Amino acid sequence: MKILKYSFALFLFSFSILLAKNNENLNVITNAESDSLNLMAEASLFFEAYKNKQFDDWTIEKGFNMLNAKPDAFAKYHPYRKLDKVIWAVHDDSTTSEAEKAKLADTVLYLYKKAVKYDSSFAGNYYVREGYVWEVWKNNVDSAIAYYEKGLNSGQNIIAKSYYMDRLGELYAKNATDENGYKLKALDIYSALSDEEPDNPLWPQKMASLAEDENQLMDILHKSWQMDKENSERAWKYASTCIRFHEYEKAIEPLEFLTKKQPDVINYWRELARAYEKTDKYDKAISAYKKLIALQPDNRDNYVNIALIYKKLDQLSVARSYLHKALKVSPNWDYPVYIEGTLYEQAARECGFDFEDKVVYQLAVNTYRRAKNLGGEYASVAAERIDALKNSVPTKEDYFFRHYKNGDEIKIAGKCYGWINKSIKVHF
Repeated sequence: MKILKYSFALFLFSFSILLAKNNENLNVITNAESDSLNLMAEASLFFEAYKNKQFDDWTIEKGFNMLNAKPDAFAKYHPYRKLDKVIWAVHDDSTTSEAEKAKLADTVLYLYKKAVKYDSSFAGNYYVREGYVWEVWKNNVDSAIAYYEKGLNSGQNIIAKSYYMDRLGELYAKNATDENGYKLKALDIYSALSDEEPDNPLWPQKMASLAEDENQLMDILHKSWQMDKENSERAWKYASTCIRFHEYEKAIEPLEFLTKKQPDVINYWRELARAYEKTDKYDKAISAYKKLIALQPDNRDNYVNIALIYKKLDQLSVARSYLHKALKVSPNWDYPVYIEGTLYEQAARECGFDFEDKVVYQLAVNTYRRAKNLGGEYASVAAERIDALKNSVPTKEDYFFRHYKNGDEIKIAGKCYGWINKSIKVHF
């Protein structure tokens, strides 16, 4: 205290000059009246004590003397934020008694009432801190929830926002009843946190803890979406959770809603196409993939995905046409070539085992060899298929009895193969 008294005159002089240079509260600085001089004195003592980290009751008193005299004084130096920090430091000091802590709780709540008015750009932060005070210092759940909500919904940048969201989520979860809807609100909190911090495993865990099992979790998310049916975030959270648990049938409804509401969002169409495919709704899956192609004409995967569906439908010619479109986008990609080989193998297997069928098996082997030579991800799989079909292709004797010579060309024909329109060369 002696150091402060000895340095006060010097600090008051320098502080006055500093404020005058910034043209702030010039009338206070130059006014010789005693009340202005007292304000200057209290402000000087408070800011000097804060700078020296003298966090005690005396500093709190000086801070309030300054702000009560002129609530908007020295705004550039954020006195409300500084005084808030001092009060918290005193409250958390190990030497502070419980009775003193109770008084400090009331003191800081009084400060926040003034702060949100005179430091309004920071009001959201005061509200969440007030929520904490009501929750932890005063054990008042309802008030804590109200102020957490007020701060988090303020639209302002909240310092340590995820921390306060988590505290509010915990309060919702602990105090949830069938009537107050807190469980759904907690779910919204952790859904938002999961979106903001996708690499943090804590938030999905807390989401899951709100339900007894995965089915109840999906039911809760569905109910949350139904309560606000136009809410895209809730629809996506429900859809993505259904997908995570492989409940593709349930995922279709929210995904259809999302693609209608935001028809240019690629991810929604991709997941909807996949859900259709997983539930054997092939016509709808094809339509969804075609929409993706319209949105992403240079995405090779969409062409292959359609080809695979047509392969399942045994529409092999159409499947091949989409594989060729994929190759136009990515000429050195081995996967479409490998799939084309499976088309020929599938056609031969379904038709019979005459010489014409063996020729088609040979075409499949030739196509697998092309895939293998590209040296991509499917090279080894293609090699396995070549080996597996070694007893299915024409033999030297097959060619000899039909008077084929080495290098002759055989056009593929037969009732099963009109769509192929290809030839092989005899090689033995």
